[in-house]
Amino acid sequence: QVQLVESGGGLVQAGGSLRLSCAASGRTFSSYAMGWFRQAPGKERDFVAAISWGGGSTYYADSVKGRFTISRGNAKNTVYLQMNSLKPEDTAVYYCAAVYSTRVHRKRDEYDYWGQGTQVTVSS
Repeated sequence: QVQLVESGGGLVQAGGSLRLSCAASGRTFSSYAMGWFRQAPGKERDFVAAISWGGGSTYYADSVKGRFTISRGNAKNTVYLQMNSLKPEDTAVYYCAAVYSTRVHRKRDEYDYWGQGTQVTVSS
């Protein structure tokens, strides 16, 4: 079992920045690929970014490419999502997810563990 706890969400103006954190516990964190997803009201949970177990490979949704950066600190059992140049359409609940794997995963149903989510609201 892996437990995931997100933090760092909040209210920010358009053009601003936030850094989300996801703290993992329970198993060897470095053996898990990690991802961030988001869900806006009335919409499906969509892929945002993913990182491989060692951090050497990353992948981003087109909508966030160039603005968001995913990274991980295996010594701290934490994965981060740095979000810059935020837009109102980035408003959503952001979820951290984990899967026991060495490669990058982009599909929601490939992930085994999920956090509770953190709200990000971007005002115009």
